[in-house]
Amino acid sequence: MTTIAIIGAGRGLGAEIARRFGKEGFDLALISRSQERLDTLATDLQTEGFSAKGYAANVRDPESLANALDEAVQEQGPIEVLTYSPLPQKEFLRPLLETTAHDLQGAVEFSIYGPVTAVHQVLQGMRFLGRGTVLFVNGGSGARPSAHVAGTSIAFAGESAYAQMLHDELAEENIHVGQLIIPGAIALGDSHTDPKILAETLWSMHQDRNAFRVFARDFEG
Repeated sequence: MTTIAIIGAGRGLGAEIARRFGKEGFDLALISRSQERLDTLATDLQTEGFSAKGYAANVRDPESLANALDEAVQEQGPIEVLTYSPLPQKEFLRPLLETTAHDLQGAVEFSIYGPVTAVHQVLQGMRFLGRGTVLFVNGGSGARPSAHVAGTSIAFAGESAYAQMLHDELAEENIHVGQLIIPGAIALGDSHTDPKILAETLWSMHQDRNAFRVFARDFEG
């Protein structure tokens, strides 16, 4: 089996994605900013019987992200599945008229430069394998812009456009690109947005390889 790289690996959704794909035999490359937290999560997953290792990187730093993915490939083999689901920072969630150009710069680095860097880094390996899956995870503003969260609304629009183009461009190469939209908050016990349920949805998207965009639940209002 090959490797899944989970960008934004934490104790919530990232950990459940790791468990779901790990049950299918994938090695787990965990990527987020804190090496200490990654090591703790990797140890927990190893205790559960999974092959997991953490690689620290900041998605707003293309060089560090590319290096982390390269190290994962060197140690764990080709990356067949990439998920991109880091949590947006608070400054990206300001109302429109309070959002500055600086805020947007960070949001664009987070939601456009990061995904482009990650995909560019793993694409050659997927092509070598002859298969691959890239799954983007976004909040509701990725599909319905909101003036209450201007940074993510603007940057997610770019991420969504990039992901859609990838979906169209790579389909003939057996590389599936999809986007999971999660309206509202991820919530333990929720029938639609519990991390385990979302991880199962992402596994289904990897398996089914059909629609580009999947909604975890309907929008309210």
